[in-house]
Amino acid sequence: MGRVRCFARGKWTRMRDMSHETFRVVSQPGHRAGQQILVLTGAFTSSASAIFVDAVAAADAPRLILDLTEVPMVDSMAVGALVRAFVSCHKTGRKLALVGLNHRVHNVLHLTGIAPLFDTYATISEAEAGLA
Repeated sequence: MGRVRCFARGKWTRMRDMSHETFRVVSQPGHRAGQQILVLTGAFTSSASAIFVDAVAAADAPRLILDLTEVPMVDSMAVGALVRAFVSCHKTGRKLALVGLNHRVHNVLHLTGIAPLFDTYATISEAEAGLA
């Protein structure tokens, strides 16, 4: 991974580049009946929000798990898309859980005040058990 220079705390420091991997959403069945997992990969940004919204709309299981283990960051459009996913699931009586939030994603959800909307788990197996 490359390094970039960043001005912080009054001095130049080095920090890692964020992954520029193309955003993808892959749907897979859960290990329990009525569960579906959407595995998200890449930076979840404004250009990726439509892909995510379409994937959530196509998911029809009563319990939906969003695996964000391979998502290095989210922006404000992604936050809006996550809220829309929550509202959609809530209106239809479905349950929604988030899995594998890294520190950066976790902080964005807390700073924007939407973290309490979601059940979060460290692993997919924990989420499957929690939503059972």
